[in-house]
Amino acid sequence: MRKILYGAALGVFVATMFVSVSAAAGGGISGAIFTTVANGSEVNYNIYPSKDAVYLDGGPGPGAPQTAAGLPDGVYVFQVTDPSGKTLLSSDPAGCRLFTVTDGIITSTAPSTCPHVTGVDVDHNALTVQLMPYDDTPNPGGEYKVWATPLGNYLCATNLNIVDCPKKASGAKHGFVPRYSKTDNFKVRGTPLEIDTRFRDTSWNFLDGRMITWSDTLGASNNKWSYENLELNIHHEAHVENVEVGTHTITIGNQAGCTVGNVYVSGIATGVVGPQSVNVRVPDDFSGDTVFIDVACK
Repeated sequence: MRKILYGAALGVFVATMFVSVSAAAGGGISGAIFTTVANGSEVNYNIYPSKDAVYLDGGPGPGAPQTAAGLPDGVYVFQVTDPSGKTLLSSDPAGCRLFTVTDGIITSTAPSTCPHVTGVDVDHNALTVQLMPYDDTPNPGGEYKVWATPLGNYLCATNLNIVDCPKKASGAKHGFVPRYSKTDNFKVRGTPLEIDTRFRDTSWNFLDGRMITWSDTLGASNNKWSYENLELNIHHEAHVENVEVGTHTITIGNQAGCTVGNVYVSGIATGVVGPQSVNVRVPDDFSGDTVFIDVACK
């Protein structure tokens, strides 16, 4: 897949997306989830050859520094939906989709009466959890969204024998409240669209191990870190892959080794100096493959 830096001219930039900026805001749970294969190793562009190849991992995400916190300890439930969250694709009861986090990593899964296949993460010796069983996505691009939320925030936590939670409070999708959920997108075959954030020092060199928070079109979030993996065509980016149509928000805050200065989207300054949230709208007819955000660190 090629990567293109859009927007050498403002007209080209405006034709491809709309960007707005606001002050950075916190919220949601800490840590991250990500999709992977059984041994926890990364997958090129989050594109998988088949549905049964996709596993869930929790904890510090790819590229996170050793000091990064994983998910808060506790019991979680997960689901697979289409990118909009409208269609629940997970087909087994919610009680079969539980996992436990201890010391920031997944350490156990649901009861043996309805287990999901598990693997072992080569990096942290954590469990990985196969997402199957789930139905084919109705999305024509073969795109899926996986969610994880603390069991205490799941709206049907008192009835885990059901597959689809009907409660709609707080904008929930099948019982998952976006602001309490972590999400990650993946595809089974296809070509991804990415939003990649790169951090730069005062000499414009890349900085790895810096974090952004991605909020998807539904208001759920996940943390991503900048890093390099040449085998996967990742070049010092905090990359959000397979983004769906709609408005995504990349929140950039001050952190160790980076006091945020100017921020550039597709080469054009946002006009805000300092921590900020950049809203990137992906239209229905978007034909590119990568949106770059560059952060100038002071």
